Amino acid sequence: MNIHYLFALFVALLCIFIPYAGVEFAHMQTFFGVFIPYLAIVIFTVGVISKMLSWVKRPVPFRIPTTCGQQKSLPWIKSNCIDNPSSFFGVILRMAFEILTFRSLFRNTKSTIKEGNKFSYEWEIFLWVGALAFHYAFFVTLFRHFRLFFENTPVCIQIVESLDGLMQIGLPIIYMSGIVLFFAACYLLFRRTYIPQVRYGSLSADFFPLFLIITIAGTGIYMRYFGKVDIVAIKELTAGIFSFSPKVPENVSSIFYIHLFLVCVLFAYFPFSKLMHAGGIFLSPTRNLANNSRIKRHINPWNPKVKIHTYEAYENEFREKMIEAGLPVEKEGA
Repeated sequence: MNIHYLFALFVALLCIFIPYAGVEFAHMQTFFGVFIPYLAIVIFTVGVISKMLSWVKRPVPFRIPTTCGQQKSLPWIKSNCIDNPSSFFGVILRMAFEILTFRSLFRNTKSTIKEGNKFSYEWEIFLWVGALAFHYAFFVTLFRHFRLFFENTPVCIQIVESLDGLMQIGLPIIYMSGIVLFFAACYLLFRRTYIPQVRYGSLSADFFPLFLIITIAGTGIYMRYFGKVDIVAIKELTAGIFSFSPKVPENVSSIFYIHLFLVCVLFAYFPFSKLMHAGGIFLSPTRNLANNSRIKRHINPWNPKVKIHTYEAYENEFREKMIEAGLPVEKEGA
C-alpha cells in the first residue's frame, strides 16, 4: 500500500486520539476548547496573510495567461472573450466561471490506452461533479456554523439553513451539505487511491486534508444525528471564544472536542498546504491577466537601469590604442 496514504491516515487518527485522551483522562477541556482554537485562528490568519503578501510581491512582468480560444486580433476574426480575454471585463467573466463553476475542470479529459494500443481521450465528468459538490458543500457547511458565534442567528444564515434543509425528513433537520461533503470527500479519496496514475503522483500532503475533512464531516454527522451533545453548552463555548470571554461548560462531550480539534488542525494546516489554492486562484497570473499583448506594448517594470556605454564614448576612450593596434576608427586622433 502507498506509504504516503498510511502516514496521512496515521496522523489523522492521531488527531482523533490526542483530544480524546486529553479530555477524558487529563481533563484538559480548557486547553482543547480555548487555547487550541485561538492558536489555530492566529496561525491561519498570519499564515494566509503572509502567503498572500508573498504572492502579491512576486513580479509578473509579462502577460502569461493560459488560453483556450482565439485571441482578439483583426475585426473579422471572432475572438473568445472568456477563454482568451483581452479586457478587464473578460477577465472578470473568466474568473467568475472558474471560481463558481470550475470551468477548466469541466473540460478536463483523461487519457487511456484501449484494446489494440489505441490512445484515446475521455471526458472526466465525475471529477468535476465531485469537486463541485465537495467545494459547495464545504462552503455551505462552514457558513452554517457561523450561527454558533451569534446569540441571534443572522437572517442570511437562516436562509442558507432553510435551503440546505429543504428536503426535511423528520427531526432533527437533515442538512444536505454535511452529507454531500462527507461522500464527496470519500469519492475524492477513493479516486486518489484507486486510479494508479493519480495514486502514483499523490503525497501525504494530498491524502491528509481529505482524511481530516472526512473525519470532521463524520464527527459532525455523528453529533447531529446519532450522538447526544448539549448544543446550548457548545454555543456558549463558541460564543465566548468569539467575544474573547471564553467559558468552558462542564457538560460538553469529548466527541465535540475531537471535532473542534480536527477543525483547528485543518485551519492551522491550511496556509501551508495545497488548500491555499482557494486564495491563490485570485492571484494567479495565468488566469487574472488579460491577453492584450497585440493591443498594448508591455515593458518589464522590474528591468534594472543599465548604464549605456555607446560606441562613440568607447572610441573616444580607446582611440589612440585602437590606432596603434591598427583597428579602424571613425574619427582620427586630434
